[in-house]
Amino acid sequence: MAEVKKAKAEKEAKVADPVAASIDPATQQMLRRAQELGIDTVWDRAVTMKQCNIGLQGICCKNCAMGPCRLPLPKGGIEGEDTRKGLCGATPNTIAARNFIRMIAGGAAAHSDHGRSVAEVFLSVARKETEDYKIKDPQKLMAMAPHLGVETTVEVDGETKDRDLDEIALEVAEKAMAEWGKPDGELEYLKRAPKPLYEKWVKAGVRPRNIDREIVEIMHRTHMGVDQDYKNLIKQGTRAALADGWGGSMLATDLQDVMFGTPYPLQSEANLGIMKEDHVNIIVHGHEPVLSEMIVAAAASKEMIDYAKTKGAKGIQLGGICCTANEILQRHGVPPAGTFLQQELAIITGACDAMVVDVQCVFQNLANVAKCFHTKLITTHPIARMEQNNVEHIEFDEHHAMDDAKRIVKMAIDNFTNRGAEVMIPRQKATQIAGFGVESIQYHLGGTFRGNYFTLNDNIINGRIRGIGGVVGCNNARTRHNEAHIAVVKELIKNDVIVLTTGCNGIACAMEGLLTPETAGVYCGPGLAEVCETVGIPPVLHMGSCVDNSRILLAATEVVNAGGLGKDISDLPAAGSAPEWMSEKAISIGQYFVASGVYTVFGVGLPVQGAPVFQDYLFNELENVYGGKWDLVVDPIEHAQAMIAHIDKKRKALGIDKARERVLMDMADRMKLESA
Repeated sequence: MAEVKKAKAEKEAKVADPVAASIDPATQQMLRRAQELGIDTVWDRAVTMKQCNIGLQGICCKNCAMGPCRLPLPKGGIEGEDTRKGLCGATPNTIAARNFIRMIAGGAAAHSDHGRSVAEVFLSVARKETEDYKIKDPQKLMAMAPHLGVETTVEVDGETKDRDLDEIALEVAEKAMAEWGKPDGELEYLKRAPKPLYEKWVKAGVRPRNIDREIVEIMHRTHMGVDQDYKNLIKQGTRAALADGWGGSMLATDLQDVMFGTPYPLQSEANLGIMKEDHVNIIVHGHEPVLSEMIVAAAASKEMIDYAKTKGAKGIQLGGICCTANEILQRHGVPPAGTFLQQELAIITGACDAMVVDVQCVFQNLANVAKCFHTKLITTHPIARMEQNNVEHIEFDEHHAMDDAKRIVKMAIDNFTNRGAEVMIPRQKATQIAGFGVESIQYHLGGTFRGNYFTLNDNIINGRIRGIGGVVGCNNARTRHNEAHIAVVKELIKNDVIVLTTGCNGIACAMEGLLTPETAGVYCGPGLAEVCETVGIPPVLHMGSCVDNSRILLAATEVVNAGGLGKDISDLPAAGSAPEWMSEKAISIGQYFVASGVYTVFGVGLPVQGAPVFQDYLFNELENVYGGKWDLVVDPIEHAQAMIAHIDKKRKALGIDKARERVLMDMADRMKLESA
């Protein structure tokens, strides 16, 4: 009888089972604490709010006030002609395609607006309008300038001389800003892709003209009564996605590297256990690093540390959530406190003195959680405010960035004395090596003198490395937190597939302890383990935030350029994955990887399943256009095995499907491979 009453009470409470919610013990502990305190979290809301099955399948149209029109699949499936249609006559394929590319528009807008903000700050730097930001990596500036058509040398009296760095910076800034709205031409960065891929885009007619136009055109085409051809709709979706991956995101990554420094591998930690009871804890959360860079500098200043000590703290502990975390991790070693789904839990520790948020992936419920504790919740971006009255808004301005940062840090320090007695910080944290990029991978695998991707290619050719897996993306409260991320990655490295990661997958892998060189001997197949142990790198290389997926595109391009593995990205033994995706940005990322020639597998679900013809176009026919295609595999082991099967197919096509002994190749040998 007692058990029945208990079960009934649990049913009425409608809270998540912590163990079923997450594989992470720290997360489980904080969920139990939240439930004891009567604080609902994203996992509890996922229990009480059921999903709309028709919306999940992508066949609900609400693009006019005659709807929403819902076109569910018949229970027995479709036999013969599909007669479903909305009030205006829109078919499931049209509705699903419109919904799909609207997600691309939302994702591309988010990443590219991030890029625009960075470009605006860089323009201020180039114009000498701010003293707080400087050019930290002039070599990166010189490397990116030619891709924007900016000359780095000048002829003077018949002699070639280097141009003034300030002149180059200003022209790069102006050319970069023009990419969002120039009236003619195409995006400059498109020609960074391998030539065969660029030619595919020319043939398909999908080269973006400018970033903003492609997003706006999606919104026009998907208005009621405009574009009604799913193939034509996805063509425009491809333009916008490419404008994101090879435009806004790539520009954001490059300009951040120029201003804040190009990442190189460094050691840090990850998970909620990075917070310290005797320190002022500041958590930065969001995606744009322009303010967080200043907060890192302010928190490390003697002025702020001394002030913290006057309040009884031993120092200041910075931590991050989401991709702002990844940005300050890869350049400064600031440890992430957790992934997207752990943002409420950082406050529930009772030790978070301030949470500073910028844009994207920020729960509005943070304000409700903060009410239960002393935490100051501070919004900083003009386009991202909250309606709750307990939220502070300190609008960031790059012209007095350090002043804003010090004001925020001081507010957190002052709040340290307001903590309650019951602070509960989980002990769990793991060591990680992060900060890999195109340049550092080139150095680690090629060395100072060789300095290229030949070593990586050689190890793929001889079979020590089976292939490359790009595993990225968010968490989703409809799946067990981090479970699919970790299962997919472990299955890949067990089968000698080296993994490149970004975003919350990178944080999840760090929490699991997969981002250290020692991981290789425990989890990897013998070939990958040997390479990692020889070079001293982890089998999972953390390449940054979600805009830094552009680093993966450029790394793949470098592999093509190094020779021996085909002429295009689509020839490579490589595959992409987003096991726990939830954001519109993931759909944009997925489409620009597909359009770049990558077999791209999603978990959870895709909002196209209610339109079988459109789904088949994405899952099969797109490969004939770009060399890449979509796939959906929910089970994480099957998901990884689908990637491995594709990698093996590409190895066979290249004639490297048989394991070989490693041989040192001279230039003549490599030329033979390239001409084969």
